[in-house]
Amino acid sequence: MLETKDLILDKARFEDWKPMYRNVWSRPESFRYMLPELSPDEAEAQDRMRRTIAFQKERETAYTIFLKSTGEAIGFTGIARVEGYVWEETGICIGPGFWRRGYGWQVLQTLLAYAKELGADTFLYSAWEENAASRRLADKAGFALYAAEQHTRPYDGRRYTLLKYQKEL
Repeated sequence: MLETKDLILDKARFEDWKPMYRNVWSRPESFRYMLPELSPDEAEAQDRMRRTIAFQKERETAYTIFLKSTGEAIGFTGIARVEGYVWEETGICIGPGFWRRGYGWQVLQTLLAYAKELGADTFLYSAWEENAASRRLADKAGFALYAAEQHTRPYDGRRYTLLKYQKEL
């Protein structure tokens, strides 16, 4: 478990499927700049929660994001070792009803500190070029752009440019 001023990053429980469905998985805005698809109904959201729990059990650095004040699940995030002392974020997704409150910044700062605690000396961050909020977050945190890659999202053929950033810790 990791904590920020307003959030707790912890493992999901099955009962979190409902707030995750309401706040994130059923909201097209949540997946505009991501590879996963939204969950079209509650049954798929329950299946997704089972997969999420299994994934988080395998990956100790994968988390669900909860509001500290209410315990409500509002997103997901994580980090992973790339190689050696290089770590990367594996996504920061916060439901649209919780945007513009500084939560992305809190999550990123916590992930950076945790990666450093785990021995990282370099941290990688990526953002879709169209995602202005994510690019601003990278700039504010002092990341340097080092690459831009063209990709196609598999399920709908949408082409996008992935901006890749790095920061020495």
